[in-house]
Amino acid sequence: MRFLDWLVIAGYAAGMLAIGRYYASQNKTTEDYLLGGRRMSPFAIGLSLFATLTSSLSYLAVPGETIKHGPMLMSQFASFPFIALVVGWGLIPFIMRQNVTSAYAMLEERFGVSVRLVGATMFLTMRLAWMATILYATSDKVLAPMLGLGPQATIFAAVIMCVITLIYTAEGGLRAVVVTDVVQSLIMIGGALAVVLVVTVDLGGVSAWWPHQWAAHWDAPQFGFDSSTRITFLGIATSAFAWYVCTCGSDQMAIQRWLSTRDAPAARRSLFTTLVAEAIIGLLLGLVGLAVVGYFTAHPEHFTSSANLVTSADRLFPRFVMVGLPAGMTGLIIAAVLAAAMSSLSAGMNSSSSVITEDFIARFRSAPMTDTARMKLARLLSVGIGVTVILLSLLVSQIEGNLVDVCYRAINLLTAPLFVLFFMAIFVRWATTFGALMAGLASVVTAVCIAFSGPLGLPPVSIMWIMPGSFATGVICGSIASLLPIGSRSKAGQS
Repeated sequence: MRFLDWLVIAGYAAGMLAIGRYYASQNKTTEDYLLGGRRMSPFAIGLSLFATLTSSLSYLAVPGETIKHGPMLMSQFASFPFIALVVGWGLIPFIMRQNVTSAYAMLEERFGVSVRLVGATMFLTMRLAWMATILYATSDKVLAPMLGLGPQATIFAAVIMCVITLIYTAEGGLRAVVVTDVVQSLIMIGGALAVVLVVTVDLGGVSAWWPHQWAAHWDAPQFGFDSSTRITFLGIATSAFAWYVCTCGSDQMAIQRWLSTRDAPAARRSLFTTLVAEAIIGLLLGLVGLAVVGYFTAHPEHFTSSANLVTSADRLFPRFVMVGLPAGMTGLIIAAVLAAAMSSLSAGMNSSSSVITEDFIARFRSAPMTDTARMKLARLLSVGIGVTVILLSLLVSQIEGNLVDVCYRAINLLTAPLFVLFFMAIFVRWATTFGALMAGLASVVTAVCIAFSGPLGLPPVSIMWIMPGSFATGVICGSIASLLPIGSRSKAGQS
């Protein structure tokens, strides 16, 4: 790390804090603070959701996954046209007709308060684990090796990153989150592109690092469905489709973005922007993985004796940033990784405080809260969420596997079960409250059994089937349970 690198990072941090301070004075009501007044730019919202979903986990995991297992992960982009169709015309119009702040109020209208609380609890559990994993991965896999920090010092790096994010999020609300996300999106894309260009110039052309044959240590490519194979073309495309549909249709972070736009067509434009940006950064990060391998092959003196393409794949990209980039550009890439982490943390904090405020506090207060009181409460909750995330990040290191494995096992367990509740509410006309609760329970149990099939002594199943398998099981079990004479059918289901 040279002086120019530190200057770039300091400038980035100062810019984020300045944006938060600027938008602090723009929030006059709770709707301004949590939804940006429902009049935000579709393009900005699209980039914001892209930055939110593309966390530092993705920024680090995709190059590492490509290095270790090959480029089969890129097959997921084949599902994007189908995602645009299902989410854009199947889910967004329904969501935009709801006059709510929290997505989980929709569940109460259909099934009652019990299902609303279950959905809100699922969301908070999932996003707290997600933010904790982001903090751990960014501090342990990036900041520690790049800054020469020991294991005990990584927690301080995580705290600093979390505090900066917390300040501009708590001050500026959703407007600050969205604007910082747009800036962070550009930094992430620019950083990945810069790595590819630097390696290309250093080695004398793309052909010098482009693989001319399938590497021996890469997983053999397969097209069809195979539950025992880690990644196949149709398997990862199906998993990506399930993840995006489930996230866009039930996650407060996504639904909060749709509700902050003017109408359904504007929300659809935001979705299209998100998918295009996701495809661009995904392909660029895949190329980063290939380029890094080419660089270390041409410069074996930088490839330390303790590193190899299988056991240290997640650490090769961070190492290249330290040894292969000129002054200033190292700071840019670190800022890009920080941007990926902080954009996700800020969205998680803002959405989590919104859910706690609306679903657990305001919902059960006997007297309504004023806008000023709600905004103050949301800011205080953001602080509490930040502290909780720091503590939880200490536990994430116990999960085995590379970052892609950690993402699926620690974060995506509840993605499909949460969406199952919304699917039952929207599409299963005969669904009952009991059926919805059984659907969620069956979906969670299935997700856990697939994710941890080995430790549980079950036949091994690829982690890519966590979401499709748990979604299908939940819907089937919930639909059948709704036919039983237990509980009452909601008014919405009877109409």
